Amino acid sequence: MDAVSSIAARTYAQARTAAAPGPSGGEGFQIGSLVGDFAAAMTRHEDTARAAMTGGADPHALVEALASSQLAVETVATVRDRVVEAYQEILRMPI
Repeated sequence: MDAVSSIAARTYAQARTAAAPGPSGGEGFQIGSLVGDFAAAMTRHEDTARAAMTGGADPHALVEALASSQLAVETVATVRDRVVEAYQEILRMPI
C-alpha cells in the first residue's frame, strides 16, 4: 500500500506543477503569446516554401511546412468559430 500512496503523491505533485500559473503572474490564458507563436510559425513555413521554390530546400521540407501551416490555420479558424459561438450564446442569455 505504501508504494501506491507514493505513486499517487508523486502524480499529484506533477499535476499540480503542470497546472500552476506560469511566470506571467497567474494571468491565465495569454492570447498574445498564442498569436505571436502562430505568426512565427507561419513565417517559418513561408520561408521554407520560398526556399523550396528557389531550390534551397528539399521537397519533403516543403510538404511538411504546407501540412503544418494548414493545420495551424485550421486550428485558428476552429478556435475563432468557438469564440464567436460562445459570444453569441452569451448574447442570447436572458438578463
